[in-house]
Amino acid sequence: MRGLSLFLCALLALPLFGVLGAWAHPQAGSWALLLHQFQTVMPAYALQSLLLAAGVALGTALLGGATAAAVTLFDFPGRRVFEWALLLPLAMPAYVLAYAATDFLQFSGPLQTALRALTGLQGPLWPDVRSLPGAIVLFTLALYPYVYLLTRSALLERGVHLMEAARLLGAGLGRRITAVALPLARPALAAGVALALMETLADYGVGSYFGLSTFTTGIYKAWLVADDRIAAAQLATVLLAVVALLLALERRAQARLRFAGSRRGAAAAQEARPVRLQGRRALLAWGLCALPVLLGFLLPVAVLLFQIVRESMHGGPEGLGGLPWDRFGAWARNSLSLASTAAVLAVLLALLLAAVLRGLGRRAGAPDWGARLGPPLIRLVALGYAVPGAVIAVGLLLPLAALQALAPGSGLSAALTTIFTGTVTGLVYAYLVRFTAVALQSVEAGYARIPASQDDSARMLGAGPARLFLGVHLPLLARSAGVAALLVFVDVMKELPATLVLRPFDSDTLAVVAYNLARDERLAEAALPSLAIVAVGLLPVLLLSRALRAR
Repeated sequence: MRGLSLFLCALLALPLFGVLGAWAHPQAGSWALLLHQFQTVMPAYALQSLLLAAGVALGTALLGGATAAAVTLFDFPGRRVFEWALLLPLAMPAYVLAYAATDFLQFSGPLQTALRALTGLQGPLWPDVRSLPGAIVLFTLALYPYVYLLTRSALLERGVHLMEAARLLGAGLGRRITAVALPLARPALAAGVALALMETLADYGVGSYFGLSTFTTGIYKAWLVADDRIAAAQLATVLLAVVALLLALERRAQARLRFAGSRRGAAAAQEARPVRLQGRRALLAWGLCALPVLLGFLLPVAVLLFQIVRESMHGGPEGLGGLPWDRFGAWARNSLSLASTAAVLAVLLALLLAAVLRGLGRRAGAPDWGARLGPPLIRLVALGYAVPGAVIAVGLLLPLAALQALAPGSGLSAALTTIFTGTVTGLVYAYLVRFTAVALQSVEAGYARIPASQDDSARMLGAGPARLFLGVHLPLLARSAGVAALLVFVDVMKELPATLVLRPFDSDTLAVVAYNLARDERLAEAALPSLAIVAVGLLPVLLLSRALRAR
């Protein structure tokens, strides 16, 4: 089991080694190309990515932190509804939000058309939404729930209790917020912002659709447009370094969250009551929570539904209207089959790795290598989720290209290239590299609830590792494994960058089709697959909402 686990971890890390391996044998042409990039495109990529990251960091910190503080520390009308409704934008991928916002706010959209008809004004009434400021706003609306979730969890443990203690000591509301709530929420804010930034830097749909010059769009231009794999690898390396830094900052912030996790604090928080708001303050809190739900979920869904209804009313073959209902079934089947396959394989991998970390399969008297190897093993697998899909695609294709260059007439190189680029194998592999960490986190959480005494009792009764896992652990991990499968399923349904590069012919998914239709300005047709992705994304949101209501 140990050897198999090490092999699987190395296999999942292969795309990272593939990207970094581009620097193993530097050539004069490579250095000249790198110098040319720094003199031409690299400053623009760096500046645009930096401005985008800074805007998203500020926006998600303010919006996510403010809404978390509002529903946790204060009481106002509608608070119970907003506790779970603020999670709804999690179901809305950023690129789908971009399509809906563009259709609604563009010059020929329904809003500007109606306003020009009412006011008699001519020309555009506001700047084009497809810009850097527009992307910052859309990413903020789509990603603030990361900050909201972590900040609310931190404040829920001790925030209300400590705010009440500060009030009894005579501190005013302003001082309680600045001296108690903000220091308590700072690590959670940092962790949530780091997660939002990793998603922003990994995005391709919004950046490409809005014409932004970011590192991710630059990777695709270098590989697909300029046909320059070395330039793509170099840009991927820079992006990977930035993501690794963000991941380290997120872990450091997550470690600092432990001071807010005592059971005594949670129990005391149940006894204390949030501050009751009235009048203007209550109205302000209600508006603060309602605005992101309206702009980040309700309005985009309404726009997509309106487009579907309007397009379906057009005449078409067999009364199907203007929407591609006949092809929609094939797109949905491709997405569902890929997501189901990746979810099952990711859960199986997660169960194996988690069992190894648990120490199953260790011979009596042998060192507990699982405890020794556990932290680096988790770091290696968890890094895959932080790696953008563009980097994974480049890291997979580079070794194949190198193998073809070394043995151009070899049957092995031809067979591997056909398998990974001509079938869905390469696509499923990329999904496993990126999303196995999601399944592993859920399974490990399930293992944390199984006391070690049960393992000792089973071993004393003569149970071997296989029987212990199948007879004791697996039934207790069924719920965690189901949640892991659901999370991976939804993530794969929404994944766009790696799918664009690695999908074989005639294997378009809903995400790819929505992107291609929106890129061709066929926004009405893009509404159908986009809404299907949002509907699937609601499943984990409902689970999170249920968990929040149970606390």
